[in-house]
Amino acid sequence: MLPHLPEGFTAVVAGANGGIGSAILQSLLSSPQTGHVIAVSRSPLVFEHPKLDSITADITTTTGRQALCERVNGRPVHLLFNAIGLLHDASQNIQPEKRLEQLDEVSFAQVMHINAATPALLLAALKPSLQGKHATIIASLSARVGSITDNGYGGWYSYRASKAAHNMLLRTAAIELKRLNKQSIVLCLQKPFQARVPTEKLFSAEFVVKQLIDVMAKRSQETTGSFWDCAGEPIDW
Repeated sequence: MLPHLPEGFTAVVAGANGGIGSAILQSLLSSPQTGHVIAVSRSPLVFEHPKLDSITADITTTTGRQALCERVNGRPVHLLFNAIGLLHDASQNIQPEKRLEQLDEVSFAQVMHINAATPALLLAALKPSLQGKHATIIASLSARVGSITDNGYGGWYSYRASKAAHNMLLRTAAIELKRLNKQSIVLCLQKPFQARVPTEKLFSAEFVVKQLIDVMAKRSQETTGSFWDCAGEPIDW
């Protein structure tokens, strides 16, 4: 599954009740290589598994991250997969902006907090479990629209900015973690955007996760702090 990691490795999945998060969780639980999975989500998981330790918590908050850290209890984490992200939220009137005049400072701050600050704060909270001499992969979902180079269409101001900031924070964390754990691999991974894709061409979450696991399996310590699409091609910053 993931050749860099040991047999019986420990994984943490953040956002385990979402489409990608749920699919990565199921993939990990079904793998004989996985020893223990700590899954955190805002709503309770509806199933149990011998390898699964589930936490109902909101890791966008300090309290939620503390609850996760207490459950991890300082043990080495070999895989941290962050599947949390926000594009729109009708309850908070958050929608991708098409024009500058649609920018709203409250919505902008919320999108930045969830998409950029939260993944970095999650790494900071779990830093004692990521440093050391054990192999560890930190993978966090980004988006191609977070690429400044690839931006040819404009719009989506908050989401684009938040994913660009996410990528910078993860790349910066990769540099620090490499000094603290030479076996660490930090990756930004593209989550395909499929809202306007015809139904017959949609990728299932299971297919996307299979691709993302393959991407992680083929990376090395030399590629830490990099940005990849789900087909295994690098994405320009």
